[in-house]
Amino acid sequence: MTVDERARAVTPARAAQELELGRDEFRLAVQLGLVRTVPTAEGGGGRRRIERGELDRLRAAPDFPDGLRDRVRAVGTREAAALLEITPDRFGRLARTGHVSPVRFSLNRYRTVVWTYVAEEVAEFGLACPALLTGRLPLDLRERLAAHEDLRPRNWRARRLSVLLRTTDDPWARAAAIASMLDPVQVAEVVDDPYERAHLDRLRPPPPPGMPGATAAREIAERLVRADDPDEILWQRMSLAMALDEARAERSAPYPGEAGTFVRGGAPGVGPAGRALVPQPPVPTPAPASTRPPTPASQRASTALPAPTPPAPAPPAPTPPAPLQLPPSVPLPRAVAADRPPGRPARIRFLDRLRRRRPDAGRAGRRRRPVSWP
Repeated sequence: MTVDERARAVTPARAAQELELGRDEFRLAVQLGLVRTVPTAEGGGGRRRIERGELDRLRAAPDFPDGLRDRVRAVGTREAAALLEITPDRFGRLARTGHVSPVRFSLNRYRTVVWTYVAEEVAEFGLACPALLTGRLPLDLRERLAAHEDLRPRNWRARRLSVLLRTTDDPWARAAAIASMLDPVQVAEVVDDPYERAHLDRLRPPPPPGMPGATAAREIAERLVRADDPDEILWQRMSLAMALDEARAERSAPYPGEAGTFVRGGAPGVGPAGRALVPQPPVPTPAPASTRPPTPASQRASTALPAPTPPAPAPPAPTPPAPLQLPPSVPLPRAVAADRPPGRPARIRFLDRLRRRRPDAGRAGRRRRPVSWP
């Protein structure tokens, strides 16, 4: 967005005020595609804005503002049943079989899921399927209800995913939207590269509005957000694999330290704490003991800890140099301890020495023994 376009765009709060809509009504209008939004910056993860031309188009409608307000009217189960002149129980059965898709959900104080529907879509369903409003339901619907089928969460997820895909053209952001519908275990099976998974996690869309903050209620809401049906999981996995192929064809996911690493809420190449993501220098790997030159005798004497008996002088190093040979009484330095054969850990050997001490020996009569730490 250029400077001129940004000056002609307004915030969602200002747009809702000019369109005479409430906060939830304006959010639903954006979700339904009635109000078009534009990103604030290229590749940014900030809030979207509404251009002045879009507001002028909506305000120029002959039925403004009542027509726009009627199109974003949301109703619950009882209000929807009243619109169709049927009982709430019958409308609930029609919604569970997928005849009406919810547009929003919330949890009440009893942690019961409350679904919300668009009043205009409910009225259109009544006009399209009047036979389902009276009489006995068809046999196939009764069998699906007897099998406890409920398509409301799946239809809501499909509607939400279509909104997320419609608001971005970035292939990696589209793949992140599809990945948000799957469990992390399913995502890890499809995306085997940890750097790609981290990039998808950074681009993950925010949770839906009204997400509860309590732990128990949030767990229920998270189960509704993610796919749970085997067919739906398979479909989302295939969609994620295809979206990844498109994203990889355009550009690869940024690795840590590369230029252009995007972190939500920060600048490219900047970490969450404000630190620059720069490549770290490689840590030098110590050479094996067999290839290191022999340590001088003066340094070996200063490195070794005192022992009860003086160690014998080390034999001269042969040619070619051989590994360092020390008497058994002299502890190995830390640099050479890596070549010793596997055995009991040093901590266990030290505890064994503590257990072998006599419990009746006093501190005054105890003989101090030198301790060698590995």
